[in-house]
Amino acid sequence: RAHLARPSALRALRPAALPSQSLARSALMSTAASGATPEGEDKPESKLSEEEQKAMELCDSEDIEESCTLPMGVTVPMSLVNKAKLGLCFGVWFFLNIMYNLTNKVCQNAFPMPWTMAAVSLFVGIPYVLFLWATGIRKAPKINPGGWSKLIPIGLFHAAGHASAVIALGAGAVSFAQIVKAGEPVFTCLLAYFVLGQKFSRAVYASLVPIVGGVALASLKELSFTWKAFGGAMMSNLAFASRAIYSKKQMDKPVGENLGAANLYGILTIIAFIATMPFFCLYELPIFAQEWAKVCASHGSDWMLKEMFLNGVYFYSYNEVAFFTLSQVSPVTHAIGNTLKRVAIIFTTVLVFKNPVSQLSVIGSTIAITGALIYSLVRAREKQAEKGVPAASG
Repeated sequence: RAHLARPSALRALRPAALPSQSLARSALMSTAASGATPEGEDKPESKLSEEEQKAMELCDSEDIEESCTLPMGVTVPMSLVNKAKLGLCFGVWFFLNIMYNLTNKVCQNAFPMPWTMAAVSLFVGIPYVLFLWATGIRKAPKINPGGWSKLIPIGLFHAAGHASAVIALGAGAVSFAQIVKAGEPVFTCLLAYFVLGQKFSRAVYASLVPIVGGVALASLKELSFTWKAFGGAMMSNLAFASRAIYSKKQMDKPVGENLGAANLYGILTIIAFIATMPFFCLYELPIFAQEWAKVCASHGSDWMLKEMFLNGVYFYSYNEVAFFTLSQVSPVTHAIGNTLKRVAIIFTTVLVFKNPVSQLSVIGSTIAITGALIYSLVRAREKQAEKGVPAASG
């Protein structure tokens, strides 16, 4: 396709980021036709020239492909640039998530204090989000009267889910914890039925069978199996499923302003940190000085502080990147991305920590993760069908 050189006036009118080419072209023509200008600028007296009008008509053609000129002077299709950006976002999301699991396990191997790790990983992100709100870089949330009564229980479920997952990571292999956590859809369906009275299709219920069977197989011959790791991962599943069900039941109406996914996560992180501190004080504060002296003697305080801080940075950052990345794709791509992320974590941690894995455990893991993927895809398709939205591929 021939690349069209557009007049500078049209370049100024075109948005920098285009969610849809057809919508953007319509908005461009509407703006030009009405003579609208950015707020604070005088409306020009002259109309568009004949050359600009012809160019605009060409811009409305479906044969024209948006393009982007890279710094080295190479012009490439905008669709290719957007795919590259999305691929980079997925890569960063996977990397940060993997690094969180690795650093968490490394820290707990040297400093077996899961409640301390849970509290620290939550705390590190709080100054960051408070800074964004205080400076206006991100609009601060405004909670309506009565809104906290709905947010606090969700934050408590978030705290329980996070702490249980950290306990599972410390008590057993990271790969095993991830396999068990693939069973979260089972808890979601059970709670949705008993709490909300919601029934799912046969396809959804059928997808739960390989999840349950796969987790059971993986647990039978898991060489690093411990009941503490298994129980922690299952409690995490229950807590996060409860968070999802409670949110669906209570958050039917907005509880405030500026409560996008990132801001809501910031609020829940603050609530979860406050809720975690009493458990840290109860279970680990009495022995903290003793355990800290041990890790300082073996690894050094600087190393431990650095690893704990990085763990918190990875934890909050991967959630921030996840919110942006998943907002750019369809539910189907979201489901596939989540599954691939879990596979990447399992594969990487097995290589790094050299955990022995039995053949039956590999088979069970594959079955469980495949079942989780099928469940996510079926639910995504059904949600799109309920909304009357055609199934998308990306």
